[in-house]
Amino acid sequence: MADPKGFLKIRTRELPARRPVPIRLMDWHEIYETADPEVVRRQATRCMDCGIPFCHQGCPLGNLIPEWNDLVRRGEDRDAAERLLATNNFPEFTGRLCPAPCESACVLGISQEPVTIKLIEQSIIDTAWANGWVQPKPPSRLTGKTVAIVGSGPAGLAAAQQLTRAGHTVAVFERDDRLGGLLRYGIPDFKLEKALIDNRIRQMQAEGTKFRAGVNIGVDISWRELRDRYDAVVVATGALKAKDIDIPGRRLTGVHQAMDYLVQQNRNNAEEVLINQISAEGRRVVILGGGDTGADCLGTAHRQGALSVTTLAIGAKRPLTRPSDQPWPIDPALFEVTTSHEEGGQRKFLASTIEFLSNPDGEVRGLRVAETEIVDGRRQPKQGSEFEIEADLVLLALGFMGTEDSGPHSEFQLASATGNLKRDSNFQTAIPGMFVAGDAGRGASLIVWAIAEGRATAAAVDRYLEGETELPESIKSTEQALKL
Repeated sequence: MADPKGFLKIRTRELPARRPVPIRLMDWHEIYETADPEVVRRQATRCMDCGIPFCHQGCPLGNLIPEWNDLVRRGEDRDAAERLLATNNFPEFTGRLCPAPCESACVLGISQEPVTIKLIEQSIIDTAWANGWVQPKPPSRLTGKTVAIVGSGPAGLAAAQQLTRAGHTVAVFERDDRLGGLLRYGIPDFKLEKALIDNRIRQMQAEGTKFRAGVNIGVDISWRELRDRYDAVVVATGALKAKDIDIPGRRLTGVHQAMDYLVQQNRNNAEEVLINQISAEGRRVVILGGGDTGADCLGTAHRQGALSVTTLAIGAKRPLTRPSDQPWPIDPALFEVTTSHEEGGQRKFLASTIEFLSNPDGEVRGLRVAETEIVDGRRQPKQGSEFEIEADLVLLALGFMGTEDSGPHSEFQLASATGNLKRDSNFQTAIPGMFVAGDAGRGASLIVWAIAEGRATAAAVDRYLEGETELPESIKSTEQALKL
């Protein structure tokens, strides 16, 4: 530890500046400005190098946080990058998109603001890319075994990179025309610019991973045929089956699923020609759902020029500080003001939509909403509390409910009651040699969990093919990964 009193000398938590709201609403570039290296070093100095670093427990990847904090503090940025990449295949993704449960578990957070772990992580990997330190690592030998990975999101990419480096011949199948899964089409550019994905794809291709975009497994090739062709198959298709709402007016023109809306804008940013794109320009927008997807819709609507945006959440407003029933080092559920919320819009809580209202042309003109209450343990609209909200565009960001109907369960009956794919503690399904990684097995979750499961699944596949493995796994056991 470079300075054992660093956390006492530097108490202020500093984050990089955000571009001014009026400026950033004019484009789709990332919101944060580049962090000053001196600020990053000061923040790394606050790390206490705890005897028991609870940040390890908070991070599903088991990132070696105190080690690379110390290296950043001492200006040894290349060594810091090596330590970071030892446990995380894609820190440029997690550094931007992860909600940082490691910071909630930071020991310093008991009495001060926690260390800016996420900032330091992103700074390390951005510096590594800028200096050409991130290079392909092709295997020294080939095993002769073949693996098919279905899905090119973070879980699929992590599994593919690990298995390629272990010497297997890996082919990644993606039904979309471009690679990256939800990273490509589900995350707005202002949170993750797509050049970062392209950089990783090029690295992985140089290592030997093969990519097959525009191939829809279950349609173009059956799941059974794929399993017969390859020595092992990893299903990393995500949990993309969107939740819906069954109320009067659901089929009105102007009521859309959030992912349909977000995907179209990302395709537009990629200079694709779209016909009848869903747009918030000049419209009164209402978003149902107060999670990350809803916030992404909010930021997108602002950039499209919405007249107004209102977010309705069925739950109560969360507390601003850690509640007593969520003590450290638990990652608490707190009220969050994202960068999209900074940009405008209204937020309403305990709001339940009863009906979508129509104009004479069959287009949505508004919503009838009621306050909610808990009766006999169940949430329901409160009688007599109804009110109307005007709306020309309604976006449903209600969450996800498992894998889509074209998944492998359509041929192999692998789906559980929750809609996810059933697997054992080694991530293997009832079909020998077929494994499941990421959201397809655990349900919609965090990007850091997707990468962790991709790595752990790769180790399980390698052991299945070779009888043993030297691939590193997540610090959390696979049994824990299935339970959490």
